[in-house]
Parts: sequence; C-alpha cells; structure tokens
Amino acid sequence: MDKALLNVPDRELSSARMKLVRAAWAAKYYRKFDRESVLRIAEAVARAGYEKAGYFAQRAVQETGYGVVAHKTLKNQLSTHELLDYYRGLDLVSPRVDAERKIIEIPSPAGVVFALAPVTNPVATVYYKAMLAILSRNAIVLSPHPAAKDCSAEAARHLAQAAEAAGAPSGLIQCVEHPTVTLVEDIMSSEKINVIMATGGNAMVRAAYSSGNPALGVGPGNAVAYVDPSAAVDAAARCLVESKSFDNSVLCTNESICLTLEQNRGNMERALRTAGAHICNADDTDRLRDHLWRDGTFNADAIGKSAVRIAKEAGIRVSDSAKILVPVVEHPGQDDVLFREKLCPVLTLTAATDFDQAVTFAAQATRRGAGHSAAFHGEDNCRLIAFSSAVPVNRVVVNAPCSQGASGFATHLPPSFMVGTGYAGRSSVGENVGPQHLVHWTRIAFGRDVPADLSSLDFDALSKKPAPVVAAPPSRAPEPELTKDTLRAMILEELRSLKGASE
Repeated sequence: MDKALLNVPDRELSSARMKLVRAAWAAKYYRKFDRESVLRIAEAVARAGYEKAGYFAQRAVQETGYGVVAHKTLKNQLSTHELLDYYRGLDLVSPRVDAERKIIEIPSPAGVVFALAPVTNPVATVYYKAMLAILSRNAIVLSPHPAAKDCSAEAARHLAQAAEAAGAPSGLIQCVEHPTVTLVEDIMSSEKINVIMATGGNAMVRAAYSSGNPALGVGPGNAVAYVDPSAAVDAAARCLVESKSFDNSVLCTNESICLTLEQNRGNMERALRTAGAHICNADDTDRLRDHLWRDGTFNADAIGKSAVRIAKEAGIRVSDSAKILVPVVEHPGQDDVLFREKLCPVLTLTAATDFDQAVTFAAQATRRGAGHSAAFHGEDNCRLIAFSSAVPVNRVVVNAPCSQGASGFATHLPPSFMVGTGYAGRSSVGENVGPQHLVHWTRIAFGRDVPADLSSLDFDALSKKPAPVVAAPPSRAPEPELTKDTLRAMILEELRSLKGASE
C-alpha cells in the first residue's frame, strides 16, 4: 500500500525532448530552402538581433552580474550584421561541380544542432550560434547556463519570431528555458541530436564529447602577451588595457599575462599606468593573489567584476578610474597562481632576462590554455615567428587587442564566439568555428578513366524556394506547415518520452 500509484514525469525534460522533435521536423523542411531564402531569413534575424542588442546586453548584466552593458551591446551587435557580412559570400546551399576532376559535391546540413551557451557571454553566443545554424540550413536548440537562462531564452524567442516572420519553419530556433545538468546530459545523448556545439566549462565540454553524439567543443584560454623591445610600448599598453578591461575580461581570448624583457619592464610599467592600469606593489600583489585564489581555487565572485570593485574587496586602494589591476611577479615561473587564467580585469606582469627565456616561459604558461591564443607586440618578425612556432596555440594576435583579435573582431580572422583549440586543447576543431563546420558534403566521384558528361545536371529538386509562410499568432497551434502525419509523429514521440520518464 505504500507503493506510489502514479509516477509523475519530468515536465521540463519532456518539454525539452519535444523541442527536439519540432527541431527535427524544422531541419528536414529547412534543408530544402534555396540560398536566396536562407539569406533573407538571416538578414531578418540579424536585423532583429541588432535592434535589441542593447536591451539584451542590459538584461544579461542584470541577471548574471558579469561584464559591462556597453561592451556586451557591442558583442551582440558584432554577432549580427558583421557576422552575416563575413559569411555572405560562403555558399553552403548550392551544389558544386568540378568538371575537370569529374566530382559533384552536394551540401548536407547536420540537421539538429544542440548548442550550449556560457554565462559569461550568454546573448552574444545565442545570436552567434543561431546565425551559424541559419546560414548552414540547420535547426538549433539552445541550452543556456542556468544563471543566464532568462535573458538567453528571451533572446532566442526574439530571433525565432524574426526568422518565422521571414519564412522560416516553426521550431527552427528554440531554447531550453529551465536547464539542469541532468536535463542537458540527457538531451546531449539523444539520437535526435546531430551535432553539439559546446561552449562553457571543461566538465560540460567533456560531457559533450562523451555523449555519443558528434561535438564541436572548445577549451579554456590563458593567453600570454609578449611585448618585445621593438614594440611601440605606449600603443602596446593601450591594446592590453583595452583588451583586458573589455567586458571586464570575461572573454576566454583575453590576455592573462603580460610578458616582456627586463630591459623593457620599466617602460612597460609606465606605459600601462598611463593607459589606465593600476600597477600593484608587492603588498598589493600579495593581497590580490590571496583574494583571487582561496585554497587553490579561483574566486568566482571576481569573474566579470570591475577592477575598482575587485581592488576594494581585496583591500587595495586604487583610483576610481583604474581600468585594470596589474600584479607584478618579478620572475616568470609556473609556481605562481597569478600566471593562470583570470576572467576578470587582472593582468599579471613579469619580465624575462632574455628572449629565449621569454619564449620558454610563454610555451609553458600557454599549456594551461593549450591550443587557444597568444599575442605579440613588436616589429621583429624573426622573433614573431620564433614565438608563434614555440607556443602551443592556434592563433597569435599581432599588435592588436587579443580579446577582440582572436575572436575575429579586431583582425581578419573569422568572427566567432567559439574559438577552437585543436588537438593541443583536446578539441575536434582548431579554428574559429563558422557555419561551414555544420555542413558536410556528399561527393560524387567518377572514375578517372570513365567518360562523364556533367554539362546537363539538374539540381532544381534539391533546393527550392519555399512557399511564403504566414507566421501564426503565438496562441495558435499547430503551425500552417504541419501536416497530420507530422503532428501525429510529434504526439507519439511525446507519449514515448512521457512513458520513459515514468519508468
């Protein structure tokens, strides 16, 4: 009699599974869209995202407590029109014919993308990954960090409405409103997921790779910025302060260590101070170290906070105009926690005796963020090549802010909020992730000595302009495009999910 008579299913998990069913249907329908229709939808989403970039930046800061509204606004904006313009000429829709080599290539979108978004860059990541899915003709289900779920879900709904108004199928962009670790792990292992885009903590990225589904994951950074004596020291200092203070340094591409030579250290301290940095004395450095690391663990309360606030909490007196804090460690080495990644406006300064020692230290330090990024300031190209070939990173930013440069917003690298760390960083991708990573190509190859007439190929059946779709009011369901068979399949899938949740 004590046995429960009714097992209540997990409503959130059932809802998330239902989103996958809708996404699978949307992906199947959307993969038939022609390039003109894809670009029209992408334009509409970019415009909608840009118009509310400031609003969602404010919502993100309010909900998470991380970063700076003006800087998050800029990141949101960069993930709309600028991202679209970069990839506008990349055709992932039209088949390609190489008559000389007798090869036909037909694009095959992944299908359903499950995308994790971090708490540090919640809305910008939602914008960015949604745009990549649209450009590659995939459906996307976003899973935000629990500490940023409200602003992320609202942003996803906003983009989805714009996409559907432009003719996209319902369910193309969706978001898990109440993510939990258990729910996310369940969804990542679902057979309805075709690829996972994992951005976040190491544990979640590793879980994505262990899910049984294909995954694109990225690792942490720990960028070393080497300032050579050949550099324009004032310009280098401005780059460093601008980069390290940008959005209170929550980007994983931000510099963690400023490395120079002993002969240049005095000039570097002066230039950093002029650029708005507070140079810590020995006592300040000890206080800051103790505040940021407690029992060997980084103080999460410092993430994304301003330099002034961190200084106050550490008991350090600084000017209200201080943009970053610069603790000084006399000699480079691996035994100081200040040489680790810091997602806050704290930049450790150290000086090597010569260039060889600098390169050796940089190579050791960047192993904590293997495969990620580094920066070089100077005009000595021989040293640039030596430095770049020695550090285990996949991108070196030269004479520019590393935060924006490695992400492609201050260089000509692809604009991205998913910076691949490659084999060194235990990632399957070593470049800035773009829509091309969400499309594979079916290759039809004729025998070398076999005649092949490729002049009369007809690809019209593969990609057609869809009929105009009239977006239904939010209260109406199902959408006009849903057939009875599709709706029946969705209902059966939901029933199966409910049954599985009760067992």
